[in-house]
Amino acid sequence: MVLAQPNILSEADGDCVGIERIDGRSPVLLVCEHASKTLPARFGDLGLPSDALSSHIAWDPGALAVARGISQALDATLVYQRFSRLIYDCNRPPSSAGAMPESSEIYAIPGNKNLTAAERLARTDALYVPFHDAIRGLIRDRRARGQDTVIVTMHSFTPVYHGRQRAVEIGILHDEDSRLADRMLDVAADAPLYRTERNQPYGPEDGVTHTLILHGLSNGLRNVMIEVRNDLIADDGGQGVMADYLTGLLQQSLEA
Repeated sequence: MVLAQPNILSEADGDCVGIERIDGRSPVLLVCEHASKTLPARFGDLGLPSDALSSHIAWDPGALAVARGISQALDATLVYQRFSRLIYDCNRPPSSAGAMPESSEIYAIPGNKNLTAAERLARTDALYVPFHDAIRGLIRDRRARGQDTVIVTMHSFTPVYHGRQRAVEIGILHDEDSRLADRMLDVAADAPLYRTERNQPYGPEDGVTHTLILHGLSNGLRNVMIEVRNDLIADDGGQGVMADYLTGLLQQSLEA
C-alpha cells in the first residue's frame, strides 16, 4: 500500500533551496544546511515557545551571513537550506533520528513526536532530496565545464552546551579526508587569532559529516566543515570580521 504524503511546502513558502553566485569562479562550493529558522507555514510553531524557535536548535545563527561574506569575497557559489532544521536537518540522512528530532538540548519538539512513515517521507522528499540534488547538479555542471570543486560547509555552535562553557572558537572538521583541514589548521596555527581546533566541538563520531561524505568523499573532492562559536558572529561587525578571516584562511590553504 502506498501511503499518501502530506504537503510540506506551499506555493507561498517557495523553494527550499537557495543558490547564490551560481556561476561563481572559485573552486569553493559553500554549503549552509542550517541557514534558516523559518518553518513552512503548515507547521505553525511545532508547539515550541518563541525563544526556542529563535535559538540554536532551529538554525545556526550567523552561519549564512558569514557564508555570504565568504561567497562574495571569493566569488564562490553558495547553496543553503531555506527552512529550519527542526523540520529536516539536511546534514543528517533520512535514517538518522536527528534528521527530524523529537527533542533538542533542553526542548521537547511536540510537532515532531510520533511522525508516521508518510510524514517522514514527505519531509525527506520536500527538503532533503531537492537540497542534495541541487548540490549534486552543481558539482556535475562544474565538472562538465572543467571547474574544480572544493566542498566547504558553514556552521555555528553555542558557547555553552548543557551548562558547560566551550573554549574553542573555530572548529575545523573533517571525516576520512583531512587534506584541506590539515592545511587550514597549519595556516591557523601560524597566525592564531582564534582558538582553532580539529573536530571540535563535534566530530565524525557525532554524525555531523554527512554532507562531506555525500558530496566530498564520494566524489574524491577536498572538503571541510567549519564551525564558528556563535557569540563571535552575533552581529554584522562580528560576521564581517569572521568572513574576512575565514576567506583568508581558505585562500592560503588552497594555495599551499
